[in-house]
Amino acid sequence: MLSPKTKRNIARIIPFGIIWLLVGWFVLFIQEAAIENQSVITSGVIALTIEVFVFASIAVFFVGLLVGSIEVLWLESLFGQKSLSKKILYKTGFYTVFMLIVIGITYPIAAGLEMSVSPFDKSVWQRFSDYLSTLDFLSTLASMCFSLFLCFFFAGISDNLGHGVLMNFFTGKYHRPTEEDRIFLFCDMKHSTTIAERLGHVKYFELLRKYYSDFSDSIIRHSGEIYQYIGDEIVISWKSEDGIKNNNCISCFYAMKEDLKKNADRYRSNYGVAPTFKAGLHLGKVTTGEIGALKKEIIFTGDVLNTTARIQGLCNQLNVDILVSEDLVKVLPPTNPFKVVSMGTTELKGKEQKMELFTTEL
Repeated sequence: MLSPKTKRNIARIIPFGIIWLLVGWFVLFIQEAAIENQSVITSGVIALTIEVFVFASIAVFFVGLLVGSIEVLWLESLFGQKSLSKKILYKTGFYTVFMLIVIGITYPIAAGLEMSVSPFDKSVWQRFSDYLSTLDFLSTLASMCFSLFLCFFFAGISDNLGHGVLMNFFTGKYHRPTEEDRIFLFCDMKHSTTIAERLGHVKYFELLRKYYSDFSDSIIRHSGEIYQYIGDEIVISWKSEDGIKNNNCISCFYAMKEDLKKNADRYRSNYGVAPTFKAGLHLGKVTTGEIGALKKEIIFTGDVLNTTARIQGLCNQLNVDILVSEDLVKVLPPTNPFKVVSMGTTELKGKEQKMELFTTEL
């Protein structure tokens, strides 16, 4: 079984391969059409035979996957804290070398297939030498640059919207409102007003950015989806089956706690305080759909969101860090590493019926 993090990485990498394949096909057919209209064929140009087409298709797809893997698994973290100008500078240098290496590997193979000789044959490398001085070489570099641009554009939108949200827009999954059973976790930083006053707006913003970043791995590992950032509050959501499986929704809370604990000394060193948080969890039906005219979003509507916010708001009053609704406790797997403790029946603001709330302990 693949972990949620591995599944997410694969889902982010595959579009790179698809983009490179589609652009590669487009460029191949444009070049072939141009060659057919030329009275003289440049010596370095490779004819588009069936074998060459199949090889080229496989090659550009796997090059796209390689680019995606490099971006997602390496460069994303390597340049994550760099300014935009430095990212552009470093990546331009890296991918210039990368593209030249790719051409240096794939061209001899394709030429060997067309000529029915070994890629290491002297005639192949003579053609490669001729090819480097042609416009076709420059057009190949240009098409690779265009593929990179489309990939980075796609990745940028995906990072801002969330990969799952972007794919839902593409597929039109929520073009019509859909009813779903979902679990929500409302997570709120403790003493945030006091911390903001002490640090000032800019320093507090830096803390928030680091605070949310430290949650990312735990949320991914437990199949969570970030729905919203609201000031110092983060709303995490699961489809019911995903949140219940392996107690993901509760386990995510404790994993987030552990991540903050590991970095407590760094927070104290940089900001003079180690942030902590409280959370409320509940499940219920929501209507999910696209909304907005000037700016579209996929949103959830339903009483479950208001109820979860009210539950989280009672953490201070009941002196606990986590409160879970009775509805959610009832559907959690019977075997779990948590001790579930009743906090009694409580009347939530704006609700007619009282609700029994629980806290959990490791």
